[in-house]
Amino acid sequence: MVVSNLSAVAVHGILGADKEWNVPVGTFATVGDNCIDRFLPPVGDCLVGGNAVNVAVQLARLGCAVDYLGAVGADPGGEAVCTALEANGVGTGRVRRLPGEATARTDIETLPDGDRRFVFESFGACDAYRPDAADLQFLARKRHVHIGWMRGAVALRQTLRVAGVVVSQDLTVNNEPSELDSAGLDIAFGSAMPQAGEAESERFLALGARLAVITLGAAGSLANDGRQLLRVDAVPTEVTDTTGAGDSFIVGFLGAHAKGLIIKECLLQGAALGAAACRHRGGFPQRPLQPFVHDMRAGNERPLEPD
Repeated sequence: MVVSNLSAVAVHGILGADKEWNVPVGTFATVGDNCIDRFLPPVGDCLVGGNAVNVAVQLARLGCAVDYLGAVGADPGGEAVCTALEANGVGTGRVRRLPGEATARTDIETLPDGDRRFVFESFGACDAYRPDAADLQFLARKRHVHIGWMRGAVALRQTLRVAGVVVSQDLTVNNEPSELDSAGLDIAFGSAMPQAGEAESERFLALGARLAVITLGAAGSLANDGRQLLRVDAVPTEVTDTTGAGDSFIVGFLGAHAKGLIIKECLLQGAALGAAACRHRGGFPQRPLQPFVHDMRAGNERPLEPD
């Protein structure tokens, strides 16, 4: 299967030589979700994932200083999440391990064309996580904070904006209306069908985002800051798995944005990293884990309807 993205050669061409790209561009933190992605048979792998974790790891792999804040269970899944973060150079000093809670889990069905369908989610320890006062002080000293799936994200971003922190969030991974307000975001990320992308960006801006960035699948991506609307086409690459491609797009965009590059270049670098992610399974390169048995807790599960 070939979809609109970039090959590994094109990735290197857009990003430039390693010595130009892999340099610290400021201090980042990501806040929110982590999970064990369980790929259902016939794939059968278990991998560490979650928007906030994937973004943190991929930023660190680009040479950025980054910390991850969130909660895991006091279980093998939680240990696997922390081990993966630390192995990639992500700071985990403010990760909470919650006894009596299970690490979040997502069950993923891989389709014949390499695309995937989420069939079950258990939010586990992530459901109860909120940054405390010490966490807020820690985050207020960062240059940029990216929020993944998290309850109470609206209040967090308002606090960080007052502190002068650049704040971004992927609104696509949130599913409750109260968490979909883009107010207080410097960069609101989302996804839409190609014909609905411009309208979605205008909606984000009307709700208070300063910049709206929308991925459009095979049709590429667009960015809208209320003054200009920019689009970038995607180009083909072979696909192993699309899990985490959107998270990697965010990383490419944020890395370029932190370096002060123009918005179109941010879109191009986002497309490059999103394409690279399609060439491996999961949100970042890693060895599959042994299967985990997860303790499902009432109220945290979300069976997902078929598309």
